[in-house]
Amino acid sequence: MPKKYFAEEIISIPRQIEVPVSQGQTAQMAVREVGVSEQTYYHWRKEYGGMRTDQAQRLKELEQENSRLKRIVADLSLDNMIIKEALQGKITIPARRRKIVGEVRAVPGISERRACWAIQQPRSTQRYQPLVRNDEEILTQ
Repeated sequence: MPKKYFAEEIISIPRQIEVPVSQGQTAQMAVREVGVSEQTYYHWRKEYGGMRTDQAQRLKELEQENSRLKRIVADLSLDNMIIKEALQGKITIPARRRKIVGEVRAVPGISERRACWAIQQPRSTQRYQPLVRNDEEILTQ
């Protein structure tokens, strides 16, 4: 199983390799001594070359924050799409809301919970099936 390196280690490894290379040893041999592949060394050198450890940690934090914000934007744009589709008519009646949730769920990847949350329809109301009595028509006549 490959070892997972931290930012401090990643920054120090290319520096450890550069010392023997500057003394005349080949990069391939220096990389072998450290215990990483040559491709990993060049990738790390390209990504972290000249950085200090605090800068690398800050870079990782910013990347995590960026991915979190991207997920939030994706969720909000999905909710926006659901609401735009739902606002084609009035949605004050629970029966209309149930119908809209059903239409929204036809889009792949949208769950009932997500559709209900975007339209602000309680899930219990979504699952409600109105009772129709057998003698209803006779009584109304």
